[in-house]
Amino acid sequence: MMRKKIRTHRWSGVLAAFSMVVLLGGVSSAQDSRLAEARKEGKVVWYTGAALFTAERVAKLFEQAHPGIKVEVHRSGSERILQRLMQEAGAGIKNADIFNSSDVGHYVLLKKKGMLAKYTPAGAGRFPEGFRDADGIAFGWRAFLIVMSYNSKLLPSGDAPKTWKDLLDAKWKGKLVTAHPGYSGSIATYVLALVNLYGWDYFKQLAQNKPHLTQSVHDPAQVVAAGERTVGANGAEYFLYSQRKKGNPIGIVYPQDGVPLVVSPSAITSFAPHPAAARLFTDFIFTKDVQQFLADSEGLYVPHPEVTYPPDKPKLTDLKVLTVDAEELERRNEEIKKRFVEFFGA
Repeated sequence: MMRKKIRTHRWSGVLAAFSMVVLLGGVSSAQDSRLAEARKEGKVVWYTGAALFTAERVAKLFEQAHPGIKVEVHRSGSERILQRLMQEAGAGIKNADIFNSSDVGHYVLLKKKGMLAKYTPAGAGRFPEGFRDADGIAFGWRAFLIVMSYNSKLLPSGDAPKTWKDLLDAKWKGKLVTAHPGYSGSIATYVLALVNLYGWDYFKQLAQNKPHLTQSVHDPAQVVAAGERTVGANGAEYFLYSQRKKGNPIGIVYPQDGVPLVVSPSAITSFAPHPAAARLFTDFIFTKDVQQFLADSEGLYVPHPEVTYPPDKPKLTDLKVLTVDAEELERRNEEIKKRFVEFFGA
């Protein structure tokens, strides 16, 4: 109840202002035959690894801009939504129109299986290279950093860890929390980035400090804010940022030895039951207004070149950013999950 109340009061003004912009834009789009076709389809089904509040807000904005077309949101961790998509495909179920994961390796797999359709959103030629797809299939629509965090009431900023290796100090034993790559695609990206930096021995040593295990990349923020653990060994920077804005006692650390960047692509399935609505929705989420909304309200990084960022958000160019290769991530996906369980016991 509390969460719903907060969302209603805090975001009603944002949604109202935004809807005026997109509804005005809808005058011209009403002349587009795609809109009429999409309205006949009536809805678009979105499988996404985005935080639920992000997905719900974007869905609401689309529905306000395109009356008569509903967005059916299916949200889970990226690894789980891939599992669902594959299980449904094996059973001959064609439900998802759009697949949005925070594990770029998933798109390598789905391309190989012919499960994604070719579609380039408007303006994609201006996106930064890391957000574009040479195959014209999967384009990054948001991105975020994996960082460390700490409870600012329990730990002075000067005593917080500054590098990933600082977490290996025995003084953090029993005081850490980590998300799981078996659930979260973005944590799989983080694991590979640090394995490439320090090798598997890093995680073998980290496990000796007995971190509390959670599932989603968003969970460490909740655990740290509640004071259940002092330090988050990883977590989504944008979610930590938004929780801090709400007054939660969260400090954010951008590790000096490198910050993994997670790019979250979006693609239309090759078997989409609502293809016109899927194309309309894809164009919509890449518009400047939606992208600016994500940057302002969600603290995300986006590909649109005209978007500006809050002054308290670091520029990616000011950080040592760690990236991973999509082919390598897909190839080593099972290894990542297996070794993590081997070291952490679950």
